[in-house]
Amino acid sequence: MEPTTGHEVVESWLAEHMDDLVAWRRHIHANPELSRTEFGTTEFVESWLVKAGLEPRKLPSGTGLICDIGPDGPRIGLRADMDALPLQEYTGLPFASTVPGVSHACGHDAHTTILLGTALALAEIGDLPVGVRLVFQHAEEVMPGGAIDMVAAGAMEDVSRMFALHCDPRLEVGRVGIRVGPITSAADTVELVLDSPGGHTSRPHLTSDLVYAIGTVITGLPGLLSRRIDPRTSTVMVWGAVSAGKAPNAIPQTGMLTGTVRTGDHATWSLLEPMVREIVEGLLAPTGVRYQLNYKRGVPPVVNDEQAVRMFEDAIRGLGSDVLADTPQSGGGEDFSWYLEEVPGAMARLGVWSGQGEQLDLHQPTFDLDERALAVGVRVLTNIVLSAG
Repeated sequence: MEPTTGHEVVESWLAEHMDDLVAWRRHIHANPELSRTEFGTTEFVESWLVKAGLEPRKLPSGTGLICDIGPDGPRIGLRADMDALPLQEYTGLPFASTVPGVSHACGHDAHTTILLGTALALAEIGDLPVGVRLVFQHAEEVMPGGAIDMVAAGAMEDVSRMFALHCDPRLEVGRVGIRVGPITSAADTVELVLDSPGGHTSRPHLTSDLVYAIGTVITGLPGLLSRRIDPRTSTVMVWGAVSAGKAPNAIPQTGMLTGTVRTGDHATWSLLEPMVREIVEGLLAPTGVRYQLNYKRGVPPVVNDEQAVRMFEDAIRGLGSDVLADTPQSGGGEDFSWYLEEVPGAMARLGVWSGQGEQLDLHQPTFDLDERALAVGVRVLTNIVLSAG
């Protein structure tokens, strides 16, 4: 019997093409490309969309593409990121990365495959209840990220809501997590370069003690931020690297500190840079050490819209009563947030842990995922579209 409903068409497509989904994911996994060099991945996706009778539009840079399906008018946007990480893979898989020092350790191979499968399944449905904009995004792993390029290229024109899935190795395959409000954090970078005349450690009073100044900032900036900002905003300042001097009896002339400031609150994000600058100036002024503060704003937090979350929840419940899961806010950054600066939307977390063995984290060189999650992702995204009418 021929499938008659949209959901039946999707299930029929998955039954016929599950092996293709796995093969696509493994092809992309074995051929990872760094941010802004995703030419092969873009062409791979484009070729399958064209075979399905669709008309993808590649960005002028040659990486990233947009494709519309369904009727004109306000559209639902679905986004997947395509880039890999500068990280050597150590999974030992037969389809492991063939590119030295580059791997898909964040699940973007799965994200791309799921959106491609969603596109081809939707293309077989005669009349969609709403138009769909597919956004295959490049350069999520760098700042400024590819989402800004996509917005500039018109990806959000006529889009009323935006949705995305992200792999979560803490959730078992078959489950999908979602929450209202912030689900990721803003992530900014602080670089502090210091210099002083230097001198002998027996006479610190005759110079500006650069190491003492560094220590003051290392403890003082995170501490004072924690007293100036509401702790309910999940704001945290952490240093990642410090360097100064070599000799035990010489006060060094130069030093450097680098770290990140993260917050889950959008309003707080706008306050962080001037506050960091004010605190650093106050801490270093008494030391006499000169400095240059380089503050690089990253991405806003992804703040899930309540109505978009309800749409996600309905789509997830369509897979079964035990699929929907709660999920905590992450301290990581994600440039999907730039789309949500334009329209409401939501990101959900797709369970990819097999349920057995160690739960590996994202960005680990041994990260892998349970490929049963690919079909789960296609079902969730197609359900969003089919339930939107």
